[in-house]
Amino acid sequence: MHHTALLEQLVSICGSANVLTEGDLSAWEADWRKRARGKALAVVRPGTTEEVAQVVKACAQAGTSLVPQGGNTGLVVGSVPDDSGTQVVLSLQRMNRVRALDAANLTLTAEAGCILQTLQETARQQGLLFPLSLAAEGSCTIGGNLATNAGGTQVLRYGNARELCLGLEVVTAQGEVWEGLSGLRKDNTGYDLRDLFIGSEGTLGVITAATLKLHPLPAARLTAWAAVPGMDEAVALLGLAQRELSASLTGFEVMGQFALSLVAKHFPQQRVPFHEATPYCVLLENSDHESAEHARAMFEQLLEKALDSGLVTDAVVAENIAQAQQLWHVRESIPLAQAEEGLNIKHDISVPISAIPQFVRETDALLAREIPGVRLVNFGHLGDGNLHYNVQAPADSDAQQFLRNQEGQVNDLVYGAVRRFGGSISAEHGVGSLKAGELVHHKSPVALTMMHAIKQALDPQNILNPGRVLQR
Repeated sequence: MHHTALLEQLVSICGSANVLTEGDLSAWEADWRKRARGKALAVVRPGTTEEVAQVVKACAQAGTSLVPQGGNTGLVVGSVPDDSGTQVVLSLQRMNRVRALDAANLTLTAEAGCILQTLQETARQQGLLFPLSLAAEGSCTIGGNLATNAGGTQVLRYGNARELCLGLEVVTAQGEVWEGLSGLRKDNTGYDLRDLFIGSEGTLGVITAATLKLHPLPAARLTAWAAVPGMDEAVALLGLAQRELSASLTGFEVMGQFALSLVAKHFPQQRVPFHEATPYCVLLENSDHESAEHARAMFEQLLEKALDSGLVTDAVVAENIAQAQQLWHVRESIPLAQAEEGLNIKHDISVPISAIPQFVRETDALLAREIPGVRLVNFGHLGDGNLHYNVQAPADSDAQQFLRNQEGQVNDLVYGAVRRFGGSISAEHGVGSLKAGELVHHKSPVALTMMHAIKQALDPQNILNPGRVLQR
């Protein structure tokens, strides 16, 4: 009976058009990778922070758990309801206003439901840069980006979402509002609550707005694509590029031969440079504050040195924006090509950059020995030590069956190697429910005790995204 009373209360807060209980709710109930499909009691879409607070308060009083959701583009099953039909999905998509842009303070204040691409464009119209950039930017929201501390392709220069956030507005598990939207660069007044909520995946509070850091827009952005003979050379090239280009090196992506061959196979209209002749390719981006000519000269000088020393066997610098976009499009198409090839086992790992060549050598060999025929789709953000070290079923096997029978073993082998090399099992996707069971093996008991203590202190009823990050 209490469900009916709660639904009536939610309708009185948000209006009947914004409390969805019938029809096709798959956009909110199914995760992006189609790994999970839940059943919500209702999808509630508040339009203001005050409404969010009232919704949380009503759910807290009813003892009903909430699943906060942004663009639902997550990859670790962290923002869809379970199948009990008792959870409320709290969608922030209607809260999508840019509240302020302060050019002198280089800040932008926006609500949680703002699409990342909209924020990038808003900044660009003022001649400024909001540098967070990832494949889902056309549909992911800034609230979700902060809740998962999203990474993307420019982390090596500008940092993760955490480094780009100066303040937050958060609704607590009790339905109170914490106003923390200051745009201060410096503020040493006690514990940093902002940093607690960033990366907490909706388990400690609901982010409703954020004040974000902007940067001057570079005068020019150039892209180069280089063939490298191995991962050792890729890491050496990164070091050389950091020395030569310093802060203007804003992108450094590595892509393995098999990963690129999938793009060529499934998207034949895309031109994939050099991939047939080299074990790895690297995509470099140089954002220059002087001019396009200066950027090109710096790039050519870097690539000449790299060619002379054997770090690079072939290279091309994009001639114009269209060519640069084509090169980036190849890189961004790897996950799509993988999906076309069939179900696969995704890993989002990080290890110290210095250890990456050895990690890849040992783990490649280990998987080939233990599970003959597996195909490795290795690509990612080498500039910050984050690889998407994914495993595709052997060519002639049933992918679904492979996943059922081998996913556990593959994860054990890969995560075991990550641990040996002092890395992390989730670099940028988060933990969600997919990796909550793994976290226990990868965090020390001391760390887990502190994490549980924080959860208990802020959400004693365990109504915010229960079972995510920390197991119940």
